[in-house]
Amino acid sequence: MFDVIVLGGGAAGFYGAIHIAERNPKLKIAILERGKEVLTKVKVSGGGRCNVAHAEFDPREISKNYPRGERELVGPFHTYCSGDTMAFFEKRGIQLNIEADGRMFPATNSSQTIIDCFLQETDRLGIKVLKNSSIIGITSLDGNTAKGDYSWAIKTIRNTYQAKKILVATGSNPKIWELLRQMGHTIIAPVPSLFTFNIKDDRITGIQGVSTNANIQIIPSKVNNGKFKAALKKYSIQSSDLESEGPLLITHWGMSGPGILRLSAWGARILHELNYNFSIKINWLPAYHEEGLLRQLQQIKEIEGKKTILRTKAFDLPKRLWGSLVKAAQISDSDKWADISKIQLQNLAKQLTGSTFRVTGKSTFKEEFVTAGGVDLKEINFKTYESKIHPGLYFAGEVINVDAITGGFNFQNAWTGAYIAAQAIAKP
Repeated sequence: MFDVIVLGGGAAGFYGAIHIAERNPKLKIAILERGKEVLTKVKVSGGGRCNVAHAEFDPREISKNYPRGERELVGPFHTYCSGDTMAFFEKRGIQLNIEADGRMFPATNSSQTIIDCFLQETDRLGIKVLKNSSIIGITSLDGNTAKGDYSWAIKTIRNTYQAKKILVATGSNPKIWELLRQMGHTIIAPVPSLFTFNIKDDRITGIQGVSTNANIQIIPSKVNNGKFKAALKKYSIQSSDLESEGPLLITHWGMSGPGILRLSAWGARILHELNYNFSIKINWLPAYHEEGLLRQLQQIKEIEGKKTILRTKAFDLPKRLWGSLVKAAQISDSDKWADISKIQLQNLAKQLTGSTFRVTGKSTFKEEFVTAGGVDLKEINFKTYESKIHPGLYFAGEVINVDAITGGFNFQNAWTGAYIAAQAIAKP
């Protein structure tokens, strides 16, 4: 018998258990983890460096990074946000460094630093960590809710445990979602979020590794125009949500980078609806539109007439990308500015400001896997993260229908939810 059982030995589970124990040291707490190792997602996050948070400290501004959960998280972020996360780790001797793009990493640049911190804290606080404890049943026991002794039975493949309160922090675990559904909760069907785009196109073949800032827009292709518009309406998505600007990385399989990942998060549901077959339009020079760039190209033609186009450093673009787009505009390596036609100039302006690429699938972003979906947010009290259906049942992390773009925001959702739930759970 435990006072509190935390389901899930990941980031949200450990963070919640630690805060519960600190708030109320008298409580007997256990973490149940289905695998033989804990904190496995923490280990691989941020390429093994662990992007623990983002240096955005305004609750309303940080909430804008959550395609699902933006409105609901404003209040919780007023209670616990990025600055509180920094303070938590610094109190335990872990310095977090802020990089130019706002991402925060431990100064050691190793996720093991975060893992060791959590394990040391659970050991110090007497929290039991029970591995190889896959959960196969969650049952509410007859209890007097007025007296606060509403109890739960948690059945694992090995044992059955009882608890007064439970914190569900199992991430995107389909088996737990099914158990919660059987208990009366609505589960929003999960679909992948944070993925890269698979593209086969001569313009990016052989130039993998090239990275540049670009404006990217998801657009309907000729074959799915009707389906695209229907999906926009179905999920109440604005066209502006399907446009982003940021670093774009050309890879062996297509395109990645923050600009692409932001689109994959905001477009998670509509892109799933389209079976990951759609088109994107890229402006490689976001400061220009097609007409303005064409005028700029005409000026370059007059001034640099004797130079070959391929060797002209006309814009701040990677050389290999410039060469590829010049070729796509039907301009040869030896063509000089003075020799090309008006149509060739127009082609070049179009390639630079409105290249269209067909996407024919997705790939998981590194080892990180984030889903859009989970417990319906309408069924959660965001002042406590308690279920509105079952008293004594709390949630934290990705088990609920909240997800974010890349950059430490998914972890911040875990820390915030776990902290707020912990304060409610630990109340005498």
